Formats: sequence, structure tokens, C-alpha cells
Amino acid sequence: MTAKPLVPLVEYDAAPPAVREVYDDIMRTRGTDWINNFWKVLAHDPALLKRTWEDIKAVMAPGALDPLVKEMIYVAVSATNGCEYCTYSHTASARAKGMTDAQLMELMAVVGMANETNRLANGLRPPVDQQFEPR
Repeated sequence: MTAKPLVPLVEYDAAPPAVREVYDDIMRTRGTDWINNFWKVLAHDPALLKRTWEDIKAVMAPGALDPLVKEMIYVAVSATNGCEYCTYSHTASARAKGMTDAQLMELMAVVGMANETNRLANGLRPPVDQQFEPR
């Protein structure tokens, strides 16, 4: 993001113990030695930082969906919502999990098409087909 953050980044060395505890868990879970800026701005509210980290850790953990698929969904939603930071962050994560440039381009084509057809359907309000309703 090109704008300056609304609050200063809370660096590890200046973080209170509750924030350091979350930072340590982030680094341990992700196998990294640094904390990205998203967490550093959330650190101004240690409860929000901890809650958000616990939720994202649970949602992005191994499950029925492949980790790469989860990252690609995150990229798609972030692009649709216009979140530059999240789009960059999760594209990097998806690439680290094996996403190719061809997959990224195809993903963006699907995102663009879904946004277009969603807007058409929202504007025109066709009734939902009986065959699409849950049984």
C-alpha cells in the first residue's frame, strides 16, 4: 500500500509481552524469522491481534481444502475486495505453495468473470432455478 499506516508499526523489540507471545507463535507456525506489517499494526490492540491470529491459523490450517486452494481463494477475495496488501501477501503465500503464473492468470480471469456475472445477476434478479436449490 502506498499510503502510510494510520498507526505506527509495533516492532518486536518494542512489543509488550502479550504481543511478543503472538509474534513468536506466528514465526513458529510459519517457520519464519520476521513478522509482516499487517500484524505489526494490529499489535496496537493485543486482543485483536491474538483473536485475528488464532482465527486465521484455524481457518488456514490443513483441512478438507488443499493449502494452495485456500491461498488462491484468499487471493481471489482480496482482489475482489480491493485489498492491495492482502492480494500481495496471499499471492506470495500461494506462490510459495506452488502456484504458477499461469494459475494466477487463470485465477484472475475467473475472479473477473465471477464479478461480472455476479453484477449482472444482482442487477437483473433472475429467479434461482429449482435445480440449483439444495435438496
